[in-house]
Amino acid sequence: MADPATMPDAEAICSLVNRYAERGLMLHRSLESVYESLRDFLVCRRDGRVVGCVALSVHWKDLGEVRSLAVETERQGSGVGRQLVQQAIDDAKALGLVRLFALTYEPPFFRKFGFEKVDKDALPSKVWRDCIHCPKAEACDEIAMVLDLD
Repeated sequence: MADPATMPDAEAICSLVNRYAERGLMLHRSLESVYESLRDFLVCRRDGRVVGCVALSVHWKDLGEVRSLAVETERQGSGVGRQLVQQAIDDAKALGLVRLFALTYEPPFFRKFGFEKVDKDALPSKVWRDCIHCPKAEACDEIAMVLDLD
């Protein structure tokens, strides 16, 4: 089950996300940035320990992003990521968002939820605000995917 993150989860979220960042799979997050956006995060816990996280970031009145999806290596394939993304989709619907997007290296995973590949230029420029911090900013190789929620 995916639950809203709480203050004691911040360090685990930061550690989990940064393990992916070290492999070039997502952007590095400082502990400060995790605390600043803690209310965006959902976590999955097993035996009281955070084993996965995802953030739902609102970009505009109708557009949100599924980001920072990270699952402990030994838990991949166990449904943790599925639970996190499904809860993020449900939360986005409850907020009244119309579309979600994700920038990913795992399109087949997001297709399972109905996300479809789109050209990055189809996304509004404001979604690229974090890209200036990415070492791949000039040669982004992530795949943009969109899910219509209505």
